[in-house]
Amino acid sequence: MTGDHQGLALLLFGVFVAVTLAITTWASRNRHGTAEEFYAGGRLFSPMENGFAIAGDYMSAASFLGISGLIALFGYDGLLYSVGFLVAWLVVLFLVAELVRNCGRFTLGDVVAARMRERPVRIASGTSSVTVSVLYLVAQMVGAGSLVALLLGGTSGAAQTWTVVGVGALMVFYVSFGGMRATTWIQIVKAVLLMGGAIALTVLVLVRFHGDFDQLLRTAADRSGHGDRFLAPGLRYGGDWTARLDFISLGLALVLGTAGLPHILSRFYTVPTARAARRSVVWSIGLIGSFYLMTIVLGFGAAALVGPDAVRGSNAAGNTAVPLLALDLGGGAHTTGGTVLFAVVAAIAFATILAVVAGITLASSASVAHDLYASLRRRNAKPRSEVAVARLAAAGVGVVAIGLGLLARDLNVAFLVGLAFAVAASANLPVLLYSLFWRNFTTRGAVWTVYGGLLPALALVILSPVVSGEPGSLFPGVDFQYFPLENPGLVSIPLGFLAGWLGTVTSREEADEAKHAETEVRSLTGAGAA
Repeated sequence: MTGDHQGLALLLFGVFVAVTLAITTWASRNRHGTAEEFYAGGRLFSPMENGFAIAGDYMSAASFLGISGLIALFGYDGLLYSVGFLVAWLVVLFLVAELVRNCGRFTLGDVVAARMRERPVRIASGTSSVTVSVLYLVAQMVGAGSLVALLLGGTSGAAQTWTVVGVGALMVFYVSFGGMRATTWIQIVKAVLLMGGAIALTVLVLVRFHGDFDQLLRTAADRSGHGDRFLAPGLRYGGDWTARLDFISLGLALVLGTAGLPHILSRFYTVPTARAARRSVVWSIGLIGSFYLMTIVLGFGAAALVGPDAVRGSNAAGNTAVPLLALDLGGGAHTTGGTVLFAVVAAIAFATILAVVAGITLASSASVAHDLYASLRRRNAKPRSEVAVARLAAAGVGVVAIGLGLLARDLNVAFLVGLAFAVAASANLPVLLYSLFWRNFTTRGAVWTVYGGLLPALALVILSPVVSGEPGSLFPGVDFQYFPLENPGLVSIPLGFLAGWLGTVTSREEADEAKHAETEVRSLTGAGAA
């Protein structure tokens, strides 16, 4: 990249960072220091505002950079991510949005603990929520590193490292000082920027092909080197039975995992009523649906105009397909149009990463303070302010995410998010559904559900090709690969549900009928909701 690219993009980066810091400063002056203010922004956001914030939270670096890159490299098989992320919102709308808003206050642990013994349930759900959040954060860190590596010519490992560290420091600042209020407004601004950028690029791609989408697909197939196979299933997930099972596993994880993501669940608590939570999801579905349709055009546009070889040459995982597409659409390298469009898209992608990491960090720090700290603190110890613990937790989560982000810098960000979704679908979703809908569910069942999904999911990832045994693994020099699938969802999701059933039927504890009835009425009507 030329100095013009670098200078303009870095200037736009700086402008966005300055705006977000100003928002955080404003939010910190208007806070009251209460848990409700820190975790839920005082529950003062309108459905439209919260819908934009949900969309901003959900449309991550995996969506903007990773999915388009996978489509550019693998064609039809890359569409699975777009379809999976979009269909997942139907699960959120019909099964959890309103019910979670009615039953909880700040975290997943609130919903489950409403009818169980609090301490073991909160420890389990808090542990799972932090794990999912850290996995999701790693994907954003990898996206940030890939973006800056492209900006600086792909040769500066030190710059990539410092970028990851800088993003981590910013996210800790946003959460510690601004809480949910600042995080929400950062996500709203980012959603507007991202939708604007995606619309502009989509229009430019379609104009280049005179509105003929069929011609776009044919050109992408011709440049891919795979011909018509590029537009048919199987290029990535159709080689053998292992690849096909991986396809099914990934699909399950994407569709079921959204409803168990802590940072998505926490967004339902920022509106005053359950009806507002439901309307928020409707707003977000419109925005998210439009965006994922556009990623299809951007992915095939990158394949047709940039070419899979150039995309892969810039970043083996495909994370830089959209910035390279913007450079081409603007007129190419060394042109004013190319420089401006590349810089704008790079800045939007960077804004995307900053906004999403803030939301995830806030959700994970809430789980640490509201669930883990409150449960593990000794009874005779002097209690600290829950909000103060949450701020310290944000720093700790940031350090862990930075370390893992540096380790996984060469993996595709959409793929990394798929792993986070698998863990969420294996541990968080089963315990949430059992708690809301199974009358006989017990404390042991809840604990077994979480650990019965969480531990197998993590173990299978460690024993999978993601970690060892392949050239693209985290540790390619060693081989302890015993599980053939890259995504564990096909095995770990059923194990989570099975463990919950087994824990409940073997429990000596009798389910509390009165608490279940109270939870049922509260979830369906909103009576007594916070």
